[in-house]
Amino acid sequence: MSLRLSTVILPYRRWSEGGRKAWQRAEQLGFHAAYTYDHLSWRSFRDGPWFGAVPTLTAAAAVTDQLRLGTLVTSPNFRHPVTLAKELISLDDVSGGRITLGIGAGGTGFDATTLAQEPWTPRERADRFAEFVTLLDRLLSEDSVSYQGDFYSAHEARNIPGCVQRPRLPFAVAATGPRGLRLAAQYGQAWVTTGDPKVSESGTPEQSFQAIRGQVEKLSDACAAIGRDVAGLDKVLLTGFTPERSGVLESLDAFVDFAGRHQELGFTEIVVHWPIADSDFAADEKAFEQIAMEAAAQLR
Repeated sequence: MSLRLSTVILPYRRWSEGGRKAWQRAEQLGFHAAYTYDHLSWRSFRDGPWFGAVPTLTAAAAVTDQLRLGTLVTSPNFRHPVTLAKELISLDDVSGGRITLGIGAGGTGFDATTLAQEPWTPRERADRFAEFVTLLDRLLSEDSVSYQGDFYSAHEARNIPGCVQRPRLPFAVAATGPRGLRLAAQYGQAWVTTGDPKVSESGTPEQSFQAIRGQVEKLSDACAAIGRDVAGLDKVLLTGFTPERSGVLESLDAFVDFAGRHQELGFTEIVVHWPIADSDFAADEKAFEQIAMEAAAQLR
């Protein structure tokens, strides 16, 4: 299978001041998909402009035609499945069925406390994530849903006419732990990883590669446990967090080498960040555009 190349466009620019042009340019460059982060604020961007994911994707859907769009990723940190499902069905309709929901368990950053709550423990995040995905799957697939869980509830929640994509829009489940991988195997049309955070800061590229290999093997085991062929699950690597960092985008050759190695592990999609000057995602724009236009042909 050919390796697909996608990008993440962070929602930090006003639509009239470069936001719109970036999404249109992503389509012109031939990216398979363009995603955005679903945060209320994020890391070093916290004290600057930052816009909402769903309105941004809705605007992007209106100015593109073929580009797939999505979140990378949405989490339970400040979302409820009932209201999120309504927004996603609307977004899928506006886009003509081009939406992928990247979804993860959330973390301990700003999103975890901005609603004036105590950060959830890792176990509670995992518990909530399992219930969140289970209920969201139903809400996006059924016309009416009633549900009573430990964390989320729904009473005759109506979602007519449902998604354009049937039976629902695809889930790309971000996970590295056993419970998350089981969710990816059961509910995901794709699995997402950023690598192993234990080696991302001080490890070597080879150590990162072997850690990711181990993640793929665990995903395969999770699929086998429910009788699913792991080959039918897309595997997405979001770059920028492995030891190579922005070096992946230094040149076409550097990217092809990195992507080709991970393609051998079974990855079907590599996602790169749209360059942002003076940030962790700074990159040469000419090299970035060359990669976008030429890398896929070398990775077939």
